[in-house]
Amino acid sequence: MESGALQPSLYTVKAIFILDNDGNRLLSKYYDPELYPSMKEQKNFEKNVFNKTHKTDNEITFLEGMTIVYKSSIDLFFYVVGSAQENELMLMAVLNCLFESLNQILRKNVERRSLLDNMDGVFLVVDEIVDGGVILESDPQQVVEKVNFKFVSEQAFGFVLFDYITGNTEGQGQSQLL
Repeated sequence: MESGALQPSLYTVKAIFILDNDGNRLLSKYYDPELYPSMKEQKNFEKNVFNKTHKTDNEITFLEGMTIVYKSSIDLFFYVVGSAQENELMLMAVLNCLFESLNQILRKNVERRSLLDNMDGVFLVVDEIVDGGVILESDPQQVVEKVNFKFVSEQAFGFVLFDYITGNTEGQGQSQLL
């Protein structure tokens, strides 16, 4: 066996970032600390990627030894970055899952303002899809269900705890009648 052959790895995603139509960062997660260790290097890379992709209709590009898949929507650009040897279809599955999940979470209003208004949900979506560069989920429906469960359970726990502390038993009698 060749010593130069690359070993298979679960760490397929190097970075995910979302830029607005001016190339400004709205969200970014870099999973390889050696890739671009400083904020300045990350922003420079994002600017180079944006300059290369914002006027094209392609879905994939290669830059600085990285495979980059991307998609635009209204005033946003979504990017998923992998190594040069990475399978483009795997990266595209992550990108499509991210976009479709956000499309459902944001009620088909995937634009800058709604993204910024729901940034906590956007981060949850990204974290449900990729963790530490490892792809966890590629089905948008599963991601949306997990994210909605987290939102609902956190809110429900807060109400139950508040009712317990205050001694409020109003809602408990009604639920027994149903």
